[in-house]
Amino acid sequence: MVDALVTLVVVVACLGVLGLLAAARVVKQYERGVVFRLGRLRSDIRGPGFTMITPVVDRLYKVNMQIVTMPVPAQEGITRDNVTVRVDAVVYFKVVDPAEALVAVEDYRFAVSQMAQTSLRSIIGKSDLDDLLSNREKLNQGLELMIDSPAVGWGVHIDRVEIKDVSLPETMKRSMARQAEADRERRARVINADAELQASKKLAEAAAQMEATPSALQLRLLQTVMAVAAERNSTLVLPIPVELLRFLEKGQQEIPAREAAPASEREAAPAPEQTAQPARPAMPTLTEREPEPHTVDR
Repeated sequence: MVDALVTLVVVVACLGVLGLLAAARVVKQYERGVVFRLGRLRSDIRGPGFTMITPVVDRLYKVNMQIVTMPVPAQEGITRDNVTVRVDAVVYFKVVDPAEALVAVEDYRFAVSQMAQTSLRSIIGKSDLDDLLSNREKLNQGLELMIDSPAVGWGVHIDRVEIKDVSLPETMKRSMARQAEADRERRARVINADAELQASKKLAEAAAQMEATPSALQLRLLQTVMAVAAERNSTLVLPIPVELLRFLEKGQQEIPAREAAPASEREAAPAPEQTAQPARPAMPTLTEREPEPHTVDR
């Protein structure tokens, strides 16, 4: 009789330990526990730590409350300006209501993924290529609103949506490269023209100043010679006035002309001194002289 009682106590104790082990649950810090009793949702959400449930009757589901990073597969579409692009993105979301995340939707991760893909295609069709390349902040906000609207009913909050990459066709890349090169060349020409305009104004002011003081031009010439000589060049090029070159050329043309002139012409040519003196009266001849008066002695 005593042996049977001891055996019964041991069996009950073992069953109690097994029941305790079956009822004991541990919820981690980043999780929340949702209890279903006989298939019905209990209102109390189990927090982190040790918790107990009724074996066989209750079932505990753990929901991760951390922010989930979900990459969105690349979606190919046509923009509003008829350019085929391929865009991929990433979605950051977290569960704010674990009960709704289990009851309202079968798989909230798959639901968010599909909603992100359809919203991304819609954004591609509504946007221009320039907006996809340069105005991504506005597109990210619009994409976040499109995904967050249905996700609120699932107990999920969309924290952030980012467009990662926009892939363009090779022909479009070459066209954009040519356009960018032409734009850079245009800006370079405009800057060069502005620089030439400013330089011409400064040169005009300097010319006016040098015209007032001619010695400044000589000083500038000497300064230029010193600057060129400082570079240790073996050849110096100095500017020569055009008037001086014309004078030398004229002198070289007169020398051969004088040598080629005949000697008779040089002798016949009146000397400068003779031409300069006034003409003297010619001496009268013997016939032209007046007869002298003769006296007769008587």
